Amino acid sequence: MATRRSSDIPASSTARTGTPRVAARPPKSVTPQPTRVTLTAEMRRTTIAENAYLRAERRGFAPGHETEDWLAAEAEIDALLKVSHGGSPQ
Repeated sequence: MATRRSSDIPASSTARTGTPRVAARPPKSVTPQPTRVTLTAEMRRTTIAENAYLRAERRGFAPGHETEDWLAAEAEIDALLKVSHGGSPQ
């Protein structure tokens, strides 16, 4: 097994001290923090309305379930907001 002498190391890979350079370590992984989004009352209402519409559409727009669709959509959106923000919806 051969050993390298300092004279065998190219000059470009030695630091000022004469010791070989060490490869730079890659930066530590940084876990991105969730961005907190402020949801206005109008945005919340619009999201609930869209969710309620999609529920009605899946049902074929059968009449008589509008309030049920709205309340179910509202509960779902509020639950999602509570989970994503760690608290009660605004």
